[in-house]
Amino acid sequence: MSSSICAVIDDVVGASNALTARWVRYACTGGSRALSGAGVWPLLALLEAAAEGPGRSELQAAVGLDPAVADRGARELLEVLARGTGVGGALGLWNLAGLPLDPWWLDVAPGGARGELTGDPAVDRPRLDGWVERHTRGRLTRMPVALRPDTLLVLATALSIDTSWREPFRDVPLRPQRGPWAGRPRPAAGLSRGGTDLSPLALAETPAGPLTMFAVLGQDDVDVYLCLGEQECAPGEILAGAMEALAGHHPIQSGAALLAEPLARRAPGVELITVPSYDPTPHLRVMTVRFDLTDQHDLLSQPGLFGLGTVSQADPHGHFPRISRVPLKVDQGVQDVNATFTAEGFKAAAVTALSVAAGSAPPQGQTLVLDAQFDRPFGFLARHRPTGLVLLAGWVAEPEEWPEDAGPIW
Repeated sequence: MSSSICAVIDDVVGASNALTARWVRYACTGGSRALSGAGVWPLLALLEAAAEGPGRSELQAAVGLDPAVADRGARELLEVLARGTGVGGALGLWNLAGLPLDPWWLDVAPGGARGELTGDPAVDRPRLDGWVERHTRGRLTRMPVALRPDTLLVLATALSIDTSWREPFRDVPLRPQRGPWAGRPRPAAGLSRGGTDLSPLALAETPAGPLTMFAVLGQDDVDVYLCLGEQECAPGEILAGAMEALAGHHPIQSGAALLAEPLARRAPGVELITVPSYDPTPHLRVMTVRFDLTDQHDLLSQPGLFGLGTVSQADPHGHFPRISRVPLKVDQGVQDVNATFTAEGFKAAAVTALSVAAGSAPPQGQTLVLDAQFDRPFGFLARHRPTGLVLLAGWVAEPEEWPEDAGPIW
């Protein structure tokens, strides 16, 4: 890969991650959430490149790239995902049949991504829903925007993740002894893992305070980071701080460094304990929970965050002359997300759409154990390992319950 292409990808990843960080600060306020800035960013970049007037400046602020290269950046991001393993990305662009399109838009939009709308929802809806199902491996089945009589364009991205852990967890019932998950009638659906490799556990020092991060490595190009902060810290700040730390903006201590008691004591949810053992090698023991989250976001409920304030307002001259001479405005913006974390792996999907309308044995000896408990609300980041692109971010406010048919509770 040439240095110029690498530079573009680095800029794109940085810009997309910056949008994700702003979004989690706004959206993650305490309840369970899941979102994909990487799913929104290419659509905003294409609109920025096509826009003129005040709307272009607002989109540029949200996208974080110059309009002259924004469309290229959108294609680069989607190509990176298409080349990866364990992750996929697709772009779909549909225009109403007969809508006059500018030659620039026809050149920019990949031919394989384009399609036509008949204007009849009974015909168009099954085609667009089928596209969603194909490109999310069946995890999502419906295009999230409504198809209306005045819908002239639909722009959509589909992102999918399907990876198995290099080292699986064990399913175990979990009864937290403290915190908001303590005292429940049934235990949580816990996941346990241990071993002598201490490197996946890290302590990040961020403006949000100390954060404990545990990297769950996938067999493919995707890793998931579990992120735990102090109980009083806002979820959005925890997630944004973890993203900044992974990007090298905050100091991180990991692995054996955490065997130093002062560092271990600073890490939320971590204890350094001594246990009887035949093997004196220090160990890491991690407990977390399964989760299965489904979420939906109305992008126009916070238009300033996405640069959509002006371009969602009617204007007789339109906002996107590089798409069509017909005056156009954004009238819907919706993202649907599903994310599942189990003992075996991580699966997720996100579809983002914009519509445009007119207008053991008895032991001997002892060993040190880093005991990390993600047994209260925590964040997660699904990250594309080769580029550092954050594919999905979210917050787990409630644990899954241990299933009644899973055997005895102990």
